Amino acid sequence: MTRRQLDIGIVLSTTGSYAAVGRSMRAGADLAIAEVNADRQAAVTLHPVAIDPGGVQSAYGEAMQALLVDRGLTHVLGCYTSSSRKDVLPLFEKNDALLWYPSHYEGFETSENVVYTGAAPNQHIIPLVRHLLCHHGKRGWLVGSNYIWAWENNRILREALSEVGGAVIGERYFPVGETDLRAVARQIVSDRPDFIFTTLIGHSCYEFFRLLRAEAAAAGIDQPRALPIASCSLSEAELPMIGDSAAGHLSSSVYFSTIRSEANDRFTAQWDRHYAHLGRACADAEAAYIAIHLLALAVAKAGSTGFAEMRAALGGIRFAAPQGLVTVDPDNLHCCLRPRIGRSTDHGTFDILHEDPAPVWPDPYLVWASLGDVAPRQAPAHLQVVR
Repeated sequence: MTRRQLDIGIVLSTTGSYAAVGRSMRAGADLAIAEVNADRQAAVTLHPVAIDPGGVQSAYGEAMQALLVDRGLTHVLGCYTSSSRKDVLPLFEKNDALLWYPSHYEGFETSENVVYTGAAPNQHIIPLVRHLLCHHGKRGWLVGSNYIWAWENNRILREALSEVGGAVIGERYFPVGETDLRAVARQIVSDRPDFIFTTLIGHSCYEFFRLLRAEAAAAGIDQPRALPIASCSLSEAELPMIGDSAAGHLSSSVYFSTIRSEANDRFTAQWDRHYAHLGRACADAEAAYIAIHLLALAVAKAGSTGFAEMRAALGGIRFAAPQGLVTVDPDNLHCCLRPRIGRSTDHGTFDILHEDPAPVWPDPYLVWASLGDVAPRQAPAHLQVVR
């Protein structure tokens, strides 16, 4: 078998407001590229071509233009925010290229030019809603960064609360990178909701955690117990950025570094050997790691690195990932992943409070996931659940 050579674009923000996440994604990709390139049986050798947009929205389009048009690349792993993905998607469609998108996201999108290796809404927000309703109550306060990720997740949560007779006590949005958040933290403490759901990202997120903890303490409130903060994006890479207020927060994710399995033991050992300075391995790093391995498997199956051949080969491909078996859904190029709920610790990790018994097929449009049903829901008969 002739081993193919492939330049792959890497467009991740390793500087800027959400650099901590971008650096962990880049590290996960680099780890997988090294493994693929060292595997004598692999069908491809990967050569990364990296551009750092610095968290600047307009820079993503410029980076993709340079890679897809100027250099003629067909595969790019990149983007963290949904706004950046939305911006660059027309470039991939116009140039018959694949974006390997390694991030949880809000759903309500399917493109033949995107492979989604992070969690879809039925794999993070719906499990989190069930957990909050079962353990904390029906009155939520929503605060987020002002873009589509926050708007859509808050809409889903608001509709879920409405279905069960709950209420949204307050809802605010801030520009990405905004850190003047003391007033909203003070208002939330005054309102005393059952929980806070945050979709803030980067520096805004870290400052909010610190300010809410401080305002609660000043009011004599044990914040983690009485005012729990829940998120679908908080990860191990970000806990060191929060400092003394990092412990006690809820996160809904398909991967935590504390998963007990041989595959995760191997992954975290490699991670700690090379990237311990970035914190513990996290979901975003694992999603990038999975994307690279799926790409290599697709090249082997397709016998080509071309867009049409790879697109046709992707459906049903499986990879034994650190989180467990991951399968690409041929209908929508999202992945079958296993939902989990964790609580952050003082050690930069998450205690796993809940995990679904098996991976769950993606439902990006929430056509079969009930928003208000607090009991776990199985996939309909035509969707296979991997056990």
